[in-house]
Amino acid sequence: MPDVIGVVGAGTMGAGIAQLAAAAGARTLLHDPVAEARERGRQQIADGLERWRAKGRLEREPGEVAAVAELGDLAQAGLVIEAAPERLELKRELFATLSEIAPGAVLASNTSSIPITAIASAAADPGRVVGMHFFNPAPVMRLVEVIAGIDSSPEALEIARATGRAMGKEVIDATDGPGFLVNRCNRPFGLEALKLLQERVADVEAIDAIVRAAGFRMGPFELQDLVGIDVGYEVSLSFHELSFGEPRWRPSPLSARMVAAGRLGRKTGRGWYEYPRERAEDPEPLTAGGGHDRLVVVAGDVAVAQELRALAARAGFDARAQDEAEGEVPWLLIDAGADPEGPPLQGGPVALLCADGSLHALDGGGGAVGFHVLPPLEGSPVVELTRGAGTVASAAERVEELFAALGLRTVWVGDAPGLVLGRIVAQLINEACFAVAEGVGSREDVDAGMVLGLSHPRGPFAWCEEIGAEHVLAVLDALRIELGEERYRAAPLLRRLAT
Repeated sequence: MPDVIGVVGAGTMGAGIAQLAAAAGARTLLHDPVAEARERGRQQIADGLERWRAKGRLEREPGEVAAVAELGDLAQAGLVIEAAPERLELKRELFATLSEIAPGAVLASNTSSIPITAIASAAADPGRVVGMHFFNPAPVMRLVEVIAGIDSSPEALEIARATGRAMGKEVIDATDGPGFLVNRCNRPFGLEALKLLQERVADVEAIDAIVRAAGFRMGPFELQDLVGIDVGYEVSLSFHELSFGEPRWRPSPLSARMVAAGRLGRKTGRGWYEYPRERAEDPEPLTAGGGHDRLVVVAGDVAVAQELRALAARAGFDARAQDEAEGEVPWLLIDAGADPEGPPLQGGPVALLCADGSLHALDGGGGAVGFHVLPPLEGSPVVELTRGAGTVASAAERVEELFAALGLRTVWVGDAPGLVLGRIVAQLINEACFAVAEGVGSREDVDAGMVLGLSHPRGPFAWCEEIGAEHVLAVLDALRIELGEERYRAAPLLRRLAT
């Protein structure tokens, strides 16, 4: 790590990065053209370092922090990290000037969406330009993404990595492209939620509650309101433009409508929610038990079927596989991928796993209930249910009773392959597979990035291993067939994992 680090931009992010540099022991120069911003940033750094000192988090005496008025004052820096507003021309102008002022320094941009190569071409030596994408708030989030532009040198990249590690961060590598690695892989989190809302599979509150129950800190609509719906919409437009119209990244007309209405989220007092907002506490998980030795047949070999059999047995049900209950009358039949050549599923109400299709596609006109849940079930305390026009009351009642006895809450939603959470997670996994196959980053870095940078409960590849690639692929193929949209085409890597 260089002895002297410069930071351009004294806003919340820039001051946070400067705090990290000082805490790592570097003499830190904070530049902003606005005097008031420099003073606010300097005070934020001092306050942050003092809090860390009081908590015993400082491993060494912090480096000196100086707020400087001129870019020329950064000439002595060995690394300059830019945290200016997200405007390409502004960044190009800064990098052209910085490369003349500090020709020996590595120049790093904290941009979250602008291609590093587009910024680097303005510098005298593009080989000394890299991306260092910190996550907000920088002093708290444990990740930094180091991005290689097309001309970034190995030496410049290693200096960026070493600096990130000295700051106490997990460093992951990404190649240049829309959203780099982490933000690219997270695109479906918001876009698929918007698609579910557009199709009226579930409303805003239900989608957010289902996602939170799976371990995410915030639902997609809560997050959009926090970031700003206009900000997210602009990012969507940028992704779509940079990808020359990739269907997976198509912006949502719902976002455009909200921006046109001026409903931008918390900052305007209205977005997907109205503010101030008092969010109801999510219900506590139910206590398992009460099976009373009733016969439940769970057909299928996917991970969710195996977990359901184990949970049902633990709750006191007589839980059996498809070939273990021939000739007996079950209290409930769970079809999670029944073997068509095995004993027929008959004699009791039926619940169908909506992975290979929607309930309508799998049981059109029948009396079954549709359901979907992702393993690990003990980490997903909400099971989504759906009904068709012919769903019989006994099936609905018994399915609700079964899952309550397993300690799992239920919520009714509209019909679709994968229902709500299954669609969002399948698309997160799919996008990660596309990114890895295109060389944007490794599987390990994708998982680390999503957990450490965005606080996901687990990374896409870890989730794929839990769920089973064949289950994920089934949801995507069914969505592509039933909705006829290219956004659901499966990544070749995912298809290989499944086979």
